[in-house]
Order: sequence, then C-alpha cells, then structure tokens
Amino acid sequence: MTVQIRPAVLDDLALIRRLRLQRSSWLAARGSDQWSTRAAGLSIDYFARAVSRAVAAWETWIAEVDGEPAATITINDRADRELWTSAELADALIVHYLIVDFRFAGYGVGQRLLAHAAALARAHGRRWVRLDAWTANTDLHAYYRRAGFRLVRVAAPRDPSPSCALFERHVDDWLLEGGPISTPAGFPMTQLARDPIVLPVSG
Repeated sequence: MTVQIRPAVLDDLALIRRLRLQRSSWLAARGSDQWSTRAAGLSIDYFARAVSRAVAAWETWIAEVDGEPAATITINDRADRELWTSAELADALIVHYLIVDFRFAGYGVGQRLLAHAAALARAHGRRWVRLDAWTANTDLHAYYRRAGFRLVRVAAPRDPSPSCALFERHVDDWLLEGGPISTPAGFPMTQLARDPIVLPVSG
C-alpha cells in the first residue's frame, strides 16, 4: 500500500463534502451529536464554504491510497482564540476536519495525515500540532490519544462550543518514532499557506 499526500484542489470539494456527510451519518447512527446542527455543529453548507476557502489558501490536503482519494485534513495556524491562548497558537499548526473514508479505515491513513501536519509544523518553525475535538466524543479522544496526542484541557469559552477538548503533540514525538517529519533538501520556505509543501509518504 502506498499513501501519497497532495494539496487539495477545487475539484476535490465534492469528495470532501461526501466524506463529511458519510462521517456525520455514521456518527448519528451511533447516537453521537457530533457535527449536528442541533448541537451547534457546522452545517454542511457552512463546512463546504470553510473548506473551499482553505483549499484556495493551500491549507487542505488529500491522502491517496494507491492513487485513490482516501482522506482529507486541513492544517493552518488559526483556531478559536477562546480555546487556545495567543502563545499556544503562535507555536503550533492546527488540525481541522480530519476525515478518513470508511473504505480505508484501519490502514493508518489518518495517522499519516497527522504526521504530515507535524512535518508542516516543523518546516514552518512550529513545535506543536494542536487540535480541538468534539467534547462529548470520547471515542474520538481515544483515537487522538492512540495517535500520541495528550489532552491539554477542556476549554470553557464564553460562547458555548461543542468542540472544546484540546489536544496537542510535540513535533519531536514523530522524530522519536522515526516518522516522516523532514522536508526535501533545499525546499524553499515561504509564508505559511502560500506555496504547498508536498510530502509523499510511502508504507
């Protein structure tokens, strides 16, 4: 199996929307309110607009397994400032919208995308990969713990948010595991979210 990670393009928006709907339906069938509008989750239309902006800014990535799109992630340096402090945001890249197609569940594709986030963080001089997870989804919390993240805190913003479980992992942790964390030699560094950093991963 070969996993390659590439920047998303506008033609991928239908795929990303489908992955979100697939995951939302699966969660709802199991009694979870994650991403439901009744629990203040993003509507699918709002989600699609947000991802469209992220794609245009080179912040969204697609993992392909043997050439077939299998998962997506958005990585940037922005988050709700009521969740993370300014200092925490200044030293991290933030993971959003990590979604794996069920056909590729269990193959470690999500782990590869998280390692890619760490590679981008290191390339941009950031020491942490951080994310917020749905507060009530303890299965999701367990997934991130298995991926090496630790729970920092459950935030309590002034405006209630359904996604307040804050997790982080230091980029050096991937190095200790021998993960794919380096950029190609001589790769030109530019301002964050301008030119994509392409890091194919094989395994």
